[in-house]
Amino acid sequence: MSVTEIDRDPLLTLTRWHAEARERGAVEPDAMTLATVSDGRPSARIVLFKGLASGKIQFVTNYESRKGREIEQNPQVALVFFWVETMKQVRVEGRAERASADESDRYFASRPRESQLGAWASDQSRVVISRQELEARFAETERRFDGTRVERPPHWGLYSVLPEVVELWSSRPHRLHDRLRYQLHGTSWSVDRLFP
Repeated sequence: MSVTEIDRDPLLTLTRWHAEARERGAVEPDAMTLATVSDGRPSARIVLFKGLASGKIQFVTNYESRKGREIEQNPQVALVFFWVETMKQVRVEGRAERASADESDRYFASRPRESQLGAWASDQSRVVISRQELEARFAETERRFDGTRVERPPHWGLYSVLPEVVELWSSRPHRLHDRLRYQLHGTSWSVDRLFP
């Protein structure tokens, strides 16, 4: 990967690499690690990539979950995609913000009904006494919305991450991997090759 052969926008490469992982049969090509920081303590978990919108990387969560609360305290986050099937990785540093209510409503309406009900039934990240309590809450939610459309909960929606730094990593022989770091300056990207 030479600097003259690469995309000037790293999100084009992300899109291409994501499609390549899907074509190669990646078990979960949408999986990405989301890292947040609260009070100087980092926390990471896997979330699912929900696509790009206006140059931002999207995922969904409960706004009142641990990650939602941490993003409210400190919107600077990191994302990592890794596809073992292609031995490629994308690292992202940027700022997370809630997407618009309209975007969240449209996405919520596209989800399977059971997933919509689950968003209402789960107080994500809070203590639940037993599995039976969770299942009882789901059953109660099913009864509540029986025969009606499930509206998006006000505490649930899309987040958008505006990338500020993106690093593309591709495995090469002898640990001479390709590493390209992009940095956003206004509306354009600079790119540097890094030692592996």
